[in-house]
Amino acid sequence: MKRLVIWNFCLLLMWVMASEAMACTSAVVSGKVTPDGRPLLWKHRDTGALQNSVKYFSGEKYSFIAVVNSGEDNPTDVWIGTNSAGFSVMNTQSYNLVEVEDDEERGEANGRVMRRALEICATVDDFKVFLDTLAKPSLIEANFGVIDAQGGAAMFEVDYEKYVMFDANDPKDAPCGYIARSNFSFTGKVNVGAGYVRYMQEDKLLMPASAMKRITPAWIFSELSRSFANPILGIDLRQGDFNLPKGTGWFVEQDFISRHESASSVVIQGVKNGENPDLVTMWTVLGYPPVSVALPLWVKGAERKMPVLVQTEKDVAASGMSRRTTILLDKVYAYNQGMGTNRYFNWELLYNLDKTGYMQLLAPVEMKVFQMTEPLMEEWRTKGTPNVQQMHQLYDELDRYVAGEYNRLFGL
Repeated sequence: MKRLVIWNFCLLLMWVMASEAMACTSAVVSGKVTPDGRPLLWKHRDTGALQNSVKYFSGEKYSFIAVVNSGEDNPTDVWIGTNSAGFSVMNTQSYNLVEVEDDEERGEANGRVMRRALEICATVDDFKVFLDTLAKPSLIEANFGVIDAQGGAAMFEVDYEKYVMFDANDPKDAPCGYIARSNFSFTGKVNVGAGYVRYMQEDKLLMPASAMKRITPAWIFSELSRSFANPILGIDLRQGDFNLPKGTGWFVEQDFISRHESASSVVIQGVKNGENPDLVTMWTVLGYPPVSVALPLWVKGAERKMPVLVQTEKDVAASGMSRRTTILLDKVYAYNQGMGTNRYFNWELLYNLDKTGYMQLLAPVEMKVFQMTEPLMEEWRTKGTPNVQQMHQLYDELDRYVAGEYNRLFGL
């Protein structure tokens, strides 16, 4: 009996660890509530595959770029991406739509469905048709966020047999102009799944920001991707109550949006209806977001060049950004002395009252990236098309600048 109890406990622990490893947070934002009128698609990816890269694909109908697990030469699964038609898609794993068997992988088809959608879909309506034509059972259990070049923005809750669409442009579905999701679905079982506290936090911040039209890629990275607030506990670590000298500077990770398993955070900035879909920008943070910075990417010209920092390095199953950030991540989560201690993290090392924390040192680096990029984006929007030569020159400049700052700040 004692062995049986221990075995059942181990199975429960394994299930909790597995669910935590796929604990993503996301939002679809209508252009109606963004300052420039362009829709946004955000995914904060939590996964056991901490090494992420960006890869270019020449698809059947449309070419596309997407976040993939590093080291896979021809990935069958992608986790967020955008294509040459301006269609973009991401997912969060849901845990309350399907009753899975003991030997069944949850959402087995989620990643490969997104890869296929990027190959053949140009609009939100195309994605609906695509879901309609999938063989059933589809092996999907996910919340899929999509935007397109016509201003479309929607969230789909999808299970093995059916889906429900929520339109971010429809006040009935999205009264505040956005749809947020974590790891449960509104059409699934009540109070089953994961990520309710993370959902509370993102909704708490998105609601007033949407009313004031403050939601931008930079705002999302700063306020959501690097959030260390827990609304149930009523704490926000940035307030300093757990820093020296009030506390030890250490804290336990519990239901923060940013967590040890956070391997990337991406905001796809769409275009207004009528704008060139080549102008869709995939702002990409690879690695643990508090110690990483965003880099802009476009599908146009990606077959010839992307920033070196986002691509898998030779002889290393990691991108340049993921490799650097993993070293810093291991310093933040340095306490490993027995079961469960890997949830303790050194908040003082990330953020402190002296403003020397990793997150604080890297904030101006990311700000500079936006400052280097946005004037070119405005010029391209005025002309109606991106200049690939300027884009590739920007990639070189960003590679040099960001790599140089990591070397200057951390010797990496």
